[in-house]
Amino acid sequence: MDAACKENAIRGGPRPMPRLVAVGKTREAGEIAALAGEWATLRPGATLAFGENYVQEASAKVAALDGTGIEWHLIGHLQSNKAAQAAALFDWVQSIDRPKLVAALAAARDPQRPPLNVLIQVNVDGEAGKHGCAPADVPALAESIAARPTLALRGLMAIPEPHPDLEHRRAAFATMRTLHDALLAGYPGADMLSMGMSEDFELAISEGATMVRIGSALFGPRPPA
Repeated sequence: MDAACKENAIRGGPRPMPRLVAVGKTREAGEIAALAGEWATLRPGATLAFGENYVQEASAKVAALDGTGIEWHLIGHLQSNKAAQAAALFDWVQSIDRPKLVAALAAARDPQRPPLNVLIQVNVDGEAGKHGCAPADVPALAESIAARPTLALRGLMAIPEPHPDLEHRRAAFATMRTLHDALLAGYPGADMLSMGMSEDFELAISEGATMVRIGSALFGPRPPA
């Protein structure tokens, strides 16, 4: 990761060390607790950020691990009818891609709690059937989020096409960096660019990622379904 951070600094100026979001699809609460314990030993005082793909799967884990100090991120697609549950469960929602979802989350978030941190998910490659807004839709979504006091616009997220040629992915990551730079110009608090997973996180960091989502590199291959 250090080499990727150095390349990022050379290419576009220094950015902070990327935040790690551990990804736990199909992982049990005990495995997450064990990772949180290791994290506390390695990074005293640091909070473990943990990403879940599904609201229903996350619900039981959040309840089981209440009080552990884990920061919970929703990284999967969110249906509007689950927005109220998501607004109550999570600290971050990384998959905002349409105005209806902005309104639903803003209305559901308890105003007595800190604002819900949200990222706009971008379908950077224009893949058919893939979630995420078009790059051209980012400004309007950002404006809508920024107007909601129960939401905090924190940046962008993308899952580029898993092309076997890493240079193809580099182009997508570079596009995301350009979009993020434009967003930062209007919203300085939108400092997170979430992109890069276990097999390409170093490439993503070299192109400006400030948050990476790592699953198999931490836990090993997913168990059979």
